[in-house]
Amino acid sequence: MEQKATGALVGSAVGDAIGGAVEGWTPEAIRERHGGWVTGIVGPWYDDWRTARPIAPYHKGDGHITDDTLMTHALVEVYDERRTHLDAYAIAESLVPKMLTGPRWVPELETETLLLQRVFLAEKWLVARLHYGHVDPREAGVGNIVNCGAAMYVAPVGIANAGDPAGAYAEAIELAGAHQSSYGREAAGVFAAAVAAAMTPGATAASAVGAALALAKDGTRRAVEAVTAAVDGVTDWEQAIPLLRQAIEPYDTVGPDYRDQSMDARRPSRTKAIEELPVALGFVLVSEGDVRRAVLGGTNYGRDADSIASMAGALTGALSGLSGVPADWAADIAAASKTDLVEPGRVMASVALDIRAADAERWATRVAALDALV
Repeated sequence: MEQKATGALVGSAVGDAIGGAVEGWTPEAIRERHGGWVTGIVGPWYDDWRTARPIAPYHKGDGHITDDTLMTHALVEVYDERRTHLDAYAIAESLVPKMLTGPRWVPELETETLLLQRVFLAEKWLVARLHYGHVDPREAGVGNIVNCGAAMYVAPVGIANAGDPAGAYAEAIELAGAHQSSYGREAAGVFAAAVAAAMTPGATAASAVGAALALAKDGTRRAVEAVTAAVDGVTDWEQAIPLLRQAIEPYDTVGPDYRDQSMDARRPSRTKAIEELPVALGFVLVSEGDVRRAVLGGTNYGRDADSIASMAGALTGALSGLSGVPADWAADIAAASKTDLVEPGRVMASVALDIRAADAERWATRVAALDALV
């Protein structure tokens, strides 16, 4: 349990940090900027990162984790405090206060500050709707832009429901209602299910993706089917990049120019899907469960590279355990980010065992009640 839980969360953080350096760019631009494919930790895209993009004055690259990992770790803290399954009210009552109080080290800002100061607009929505707007947490995600904002940090839900993809899907769908709607919420459920499946002993890349696909609905299901078909038999992540982009394009609302989104971008739909999750699942298959190959594929794919590589890293890390995550990457990223990447996984392993005990007791009570009715 601990090996897989730490593997999932360290793998997620590694993908986040390496992919973050090239977020928003095309594969062609990435190769031009770095003189070839990115093969590990690289520096920021702009030397003047503080002012190059005023809307996002973040020191990406150099091994810095992004808001994906910061939000993941905050959700781990909520699980640690509650030691039980979570719902939308847990997001409102426990996660949102963590965004508003208690400064923490934010590597991309190189300072201790509130988590609220680092998260992007789709995550600030949580605070606006739940803290200030007092919206019913189960409905608060309605109206937010539909993106990977909730999916990017729900790997802990998969760990909490290790071996139970359907349970992970249901829990993630429930809690993500506070943050997202439509296919953004669906992606959170499917990603959590995939992590839960990857946590199962003997799981493979194919079995984890298959378990997620069995639960996926609407456009998300069709997008995952499309990407899995596109890379069937492919084991080279370089070869997979254009195949995955072509497969996901009919379901992606953002459009070909990631920084100049289409008019229909990130609007609710039953026929569309976020790009990040299906593509990450594609790289999990192409890499055959290998963390390094999955992360490099997600990184060099570009576009929302930190989230793609983070999801791929979480799944392959859960499959392989911590020993499968490149130790040099993990050590360098932990040092650069001044963040313990291993402890959150240990915490989630202990939380999962507590949840298992409570679930077993609850189920035994139900079985006894059903037996009395027969």
